[in-house]
Amino acid sequence: MNVERMDEAHLEAILYLWNGELAETFPMRRRLLQQNIAEDRNWLREGSWVALEEGTKRVIGFVVAKIAREDAVRAGIPQGLGWIQAHLVDRAYRGRGVGRALLFRAEAALREAGAKRIQLGNDLHSRIFPGIPDEFGDARAWYERQGYAYQETVHDLLHAYAAEEEVPLPAAAGAAFRVAEPADREALLAFMARCFPGAWTYQHRDYWARGGTGREFVLLEQGGAIVGFCRMNDSASPLLAQNVYWAPLFDGELGGIGPLGIDESCRGLKYGISIVQAAIHYLRERGVRRIVIDTTPFVDFYGKLGYRTWKSYAKYAKVLE
Repeated sequence: MNVERMDEAHLEAILYLWNGELAETFPMRRRLLQQNIAEDRNWLREGSWVALEEGTKRVIGFVVAKIAREDAVRAGIPQGLGWIQAHLVDRAYRGRGVGRALLFRAEAALREAGAKRIQLGNDLHSRIFPGIPDEFGDARAWYERQGYAYQETVHDLLHAYAAEEEVPLPAAAGAAFRVAEPADREALLAFMARCFPGAWTYQHRDYWARGGTGREFVLLEQGGAIVGFCRMNDSASPLLAQNVYWAPLFDGELGGIGPLGIDESCRGLKYGISIVQAAIHYLRERGVRRIVIDTTPFVDFYGKLGYRTWKSYAKYAKVLE
């Protein structure tokens, strides 16, 4: 085995390895790798590596490391937070120390870059997974042996609507729903910074910077002021969002909902469930039949709308000494 620093030229080989191992459960697209690795400002190139088969130089494993850069920290992301975004080894080479060697190099680079804590996945909105998927079998025990500690479990929920099924736009006492427009950019950015500093604000800024037009957001307004939002995604969105990553598993359009948030001063009025219903309404108007609500622990809450657990992920983190 030879190991070399990962660069963008390796993405095709990584795509081939990924789909050879995981296409039936998590089919990868070149566009997603480009978006979530090469185009992510938090990518730590010096901590990202590929393992090559001797002789053929075929990629048999890789690891992708990231660290919160200055602009992420300014948005409220903790300084010193790092991530192992993805880590995969060809099954024919497992048990030979390939995965451990890659992880060791990634962790060493993260320490050198100032990381104090490493999360497995969950690297903001450019993540691939929010944690270790249940489908990965013994991976949890393996990472625990490497010093990673379990945090919580989150779920992707799924519901399929009948072709003729209508979802009406719900009423919201004293407020109204609508889809955002380009002119809402500054007001929505200000709302996010005031009510949801941190990961959501960082994600939202990136959305507009990458060509967002507003069509991915349901707004809740009182007296013309934004008091709530809900993200909704489909194949026409400028970025592949987490809740539509695995659309190739389905025939037809896959839509996604989340995150969502309500101004603290307006909570307790059932606006949260209503804004989800509004997002479903708009996606159904666009012809979307299957919708995913991703990365949530609130299974019972969304179960009221007919959503059931589809995929589950265990979050893990490691504090560096």
